[in-house]
Amino acid sequence: MKIAVNTRLLLKDKLEGIGWFTFETLKRITTQHPEHSFYFIFDRKHHSDFVFSDNIIPLEKGPQARHPVLYYVWFEHSVPGILKKIKPDIFLSPDGYLPLSTGIKTISVIHDLNFEHYPDDLPFVEKFYYNRYFPKFARKATRIATVSEFSKQDICEQYQVDPAKIDVVYNGANESYGPVDESIKIQTRQKHTGGAPYFVFVGALHPRKNLSNLFRAFDLFKKHVDSDIKLLIIGAKKWWTTEMQKTFREMEFADEIIFTGRMSAGELRNSIASALAMTYVSYFEGFGIPITEGFYCEIPVITSNVTSMPEVAGDAALVVDPFSPQSISDAMIKIAKDEKLRQELISKGNERKLMFTWQKSADRLWKCIEKTVNM
Repeated sequence: MKIAVNTRLLLKDKLEGIGWFTFETLKRITTQHPEHSFYFIFDRKHHSDFVFSDNIIPLEKGPQARHPVLYYVWFEHSVPGILKKIKPDIFLSPDGYLPLSTGIKTISVIHDLNFEHYPDDLPFVEKFYYNRYFPKFARKATRIATVSEFSKQDICEQYQVDPAKIDVVYNGANESYGPVDESIKIQTRQKHTGGAPYFVFVGALHPRKNLSNLFRAFDLFKKHVDSDIKLLIIGAKKWWTTEMQKTFREMEFADEIIFTGRMSAGELRNSIASALAMTYVSYFEGFGIPITEGFYCEIPVITSNVTSMPEVAGDAALVVDPFSPQSISDAMIKIAKDEKLRQELISKGNERKLMFTWQKSADRLWKCIEKTVNM
């Protein structure tokens, strides 16, 4: 079988949510199915780290698709040209985008529809592209994969898709993530906060990550709890907005928030595992990988009670109203004051994490591929 794959988000040292999904699932699928050929289609020069096995044929074709106009050019001209030459049995797109002009069977992995619910979080041109083309991608796809039951239901309702056409492929967490010993915790805290304990946020600094309310909640927490606890923000300021900046500047305890930027996987693991708790209170997620990363690193997790997050968290996290800084702050206070609660959440997280492994993700995606080929 010939399987063509959109691998434009496999970028050396720049993997983010969908990039990690692509990397972790394809690494397993390609090595576990040597009898099949995989054509990885890159929009730029590829890195050898992403050629996981001998049955992968890397192909490169520009332009680099990083703008709606270039999305259109790449998916409607560059990719169809390659597909016409290699004649694959199926085209898999881990980021959801599809060439609409091809007759080849396709799988679109649609992670979430945040742009349908919060269009103002995106620049106009991006918003226009997503709203115009993702309904078409959903209809065009032979099958759809998505990362939660919440997202499956959302896709069905927004685009009137038959639920039988959609497979749920939960995300996993990096296999290297786990607890660290006390010496690493001391060293990591010393590096980031001068030795003080800290809450941690991990993710792109995007409006839907709800950092403004996290900042407000942290201010409330500091006013009610006399401690040296800090807030560590890990992620690139790619989407930093004027509202976030305004909220941050108005904080009473802004000097107790530390921004680290992006980190390597090893640094990230140590930073999460050394935290007092994960504070991941987005107002919209298709899954929320940092929740599972918190479970794997054996720290308590605070997350939101909306969209997919309660589904992922189960009873292993404190769930809060992301639109209420007071609700978030109350959870932070509980974590800071209650050692028994922290240990209970860690224990439940250790059980919950078994649901979310990249091997299970790869197995579910492979079943989706098999279903698609046989349709």
